[in-house]
Parts: sequence; C-alpha cells; structure tokens
Amino acid sequence: MRITRNLPNTRIDVADALRGIAVAGIILYHSVEHFDIFTKEPIVHTLPCDEQVGSVLAWLLSGKMYGIFAMLFGLSFFIMNDNQQQKGRDFSCRFAWRMCLLFVFGLVNVAFYDGDILMLYAVYGLLLIPLSYLPSHAVWCIIALLAIQPVELFCLLTGTTIDHTTLFEIYNRTISLHENGTFMENALNNLRYGFELNLRFNVFSGRLTQLFFLFVLGMQLGRHRFFYDEGRNLQLWHAVLGVSTLIVIIMSVVEFGGLNQWLTPIYNFFILTMITSSVVSTWYAFASVRSTLRHLCFFGRMSLTNYLLQSIIGSFIFCGYGLACYRLVGITYAVLIGLAMVIAQYAFCRYWFRNHQRGPLEGIWKKLTWIEFRR
Repeated sequence: MRITRNLPNTRIDVADALRGIAVAGIILYHSVEHFDIFTKEPIVHTLPCDEQVGSVLAWLLSGKMYGIFAMLFGLSFFIMNDNQQQKGRDFSCRFAWRMCLLFVFGLVNVAFYDGDILMLYAVYGLLLIPLSYLPSHAVWCIIALLAIQPVELFCLLTGTTIDHTTLFEIYNRTISLHENGTFMENALNNLRYGFELNLRFNVFSGRLTQLFFLFVLGMQLGRHRFFYDEGRNLQLWHAVLGVSTLIVIIMSVVEFGGLNQWLTPIYNFFILTMITSSVVSTWYAFASVRSTLRHLCFFGRMSLTNYLLQSIIGSFIFCGYGLACYRLVGITYAVLIGLAMVIAQYAFCRYWFRNHQRGPLEGIWKKLTWIEFRR
C-alpha cells in the first residue's frame, strides 16, 4: 500500500494553464464539428481553406485536448487524496461521492450536448480509488498495459472485429434531431442515449483504455511530483519533449495500413505528450512564456463551468432549434465562432475571479463534496 511522503501539494499553475489550453481546444474543435452535427445539407458560407483548417485542427486537437483533461483529472485526484492522507483521513468514500456529483453535472451537460465526457470521466474516476492503494511499481505496470491499447491489439492479433452498427444508428438519429428537432426532443434523446453514445464512441476511437491510461498516468505523475520545478524534472520534461517530437515525426511519415486501428490512438498520445511537455518545459524555462500563459490559468481554474457553458452556448449556435449555424458556416467560420466563444468565456472568468476564489460550478462542487452526512 502506498504511504504519503508528507510533502506539500501547492497549487500547480502550469497545470491550470494546461487545463485552460485543453478546454479552449475542446471548444475550438467542437466548433469545427459544428457541435456534433455532420450534416449532408449544402453549407451556405464556406471558404477554400476549410478542408486544410479542419485537417490541421484535427491533428492538433482531436482527442488530445480530452486526453490532457483526463491526465490532469488524475493529477487532481492524487493531490486531493494525498492532502487528506496527510491529515490521517481516508478520501475514498468522499471521492466516490464527488464522482457521483460529477455524473449529475454530466447529466445536465448532456441535455445540451450529446458529446458530454463528464459522465464517463466520473465512472473512470471511481476506478482510480482502488489503484491509489497500490505501490508505484504496480501502477507503472498497469500504465504500461493500458498504453499499448490492449483492446485494439487483441482485435489485431485475433482478427476480432467490433460491431459499431448501433453507434452509427444512434448518431444518425441524434444528428437528425440536432438539425430538425426542438430543444426538448434533443434533450430527451441526449439524456436517453448520451452515455451509451459516448461509451460506444470511445470503443470505436480507441479511447476506451487510453483515457483511463491517462487518468492513471496523471495520478502517477502527481505521486512523483513531475509537475513541480524540482530536482531534475525540467531536464526530464525536455527529454520527453525531444523523444515525443521525434516519434511524432517518424509516425507522421509512416503508413499505418492494417495497423491503423491500433497505432492511431498511440500516435495521438505522442502528439498529446509533445504538446504537454512543450508547455511544461517552456513554462519553467522562460518567464515570458509564464507571463503569457498565466492568462489561461483563469480559464483552467474554471474548467467545469467553461465546459458546461460551451455546451449550452455552442449547441444553441449550431443546432436547428437555435441559430442553425450547422448549415450556414463552413469550418473556418465555425472556428472563428469558437474563438469568439473562448474570448467571451475568458472575459467572464476574469470578471468572476475579481470577487470569487472558484468558478460557479467549481464552488458548488466543492461545497457538495464536503457536505456532512448525518448518521
């Protein structure tokens, strides 16, 4: 069983900046996808560069921003768990209750946006509880197993195929409602199928084990204090940046062929690692980078609120029951709309933090997490 090292877990500003980058990236890529509306209708306003813009942002953001979010989720779990352990308290039941609350937030979110990840993250979060009791060498073994994409590797070696027919049927029904349904019809459909839809999509995209791998990796990086500027951590981040960049370059020029289903999630992970290590390395190495990225700390400290806000605002902008921009703007214009959403939400963050220590939903989440239950 792991024993706390009794070292102070101070706030990690670079983690807040990374969280802000992740949420901003999620908003931008959701805008690229018109908030999950892949219409067959002709789009009114397009630009010749739409396809190139979509490809670049898919390479940079798709799957990577959610991955960074997942890794930082694991880091946050470690910090809360270790802080309670240093006080001689067991955090397991309290964290399980916290994940139940997150699932409820996810239910609210999925009513607006079918691509909600909060409910799935709540389930993954529960799995961190038993792993937190394991010694580090056992956790590293689990990380290594999850990192090789075991489901996809098994399918590749055995010739097993996973039937995704139900996934596409639910998607087609959901997209049709996004285009033509009322808000209430969309909300009821999302509440009924949202969790199943996202679970099936995670299987389809190779994220089923990868997201949990990132949860556990974040917890383990917290254990070893890798996000602090201590010891040789900066040199290690530089090394990670160099290795991950080299691997990304090599994998970018190699044809995956029949290994595509297995290698694509691994390729995406190394892009994620390259992004994360470049931010952490430059944050601690250059004061100018810190002063610039500190603006994103506000965004990251309000990540739950910002995530729900983007679902409400984005769905109203793109869905048929709102402004129906899914058929009005192409990818480039959609990205500009996403950028406007990021700027508007950032302005709200700055305004809110003038008088509050936490975001609106973050404050509610904390109060409900530590509510006392009478026996």
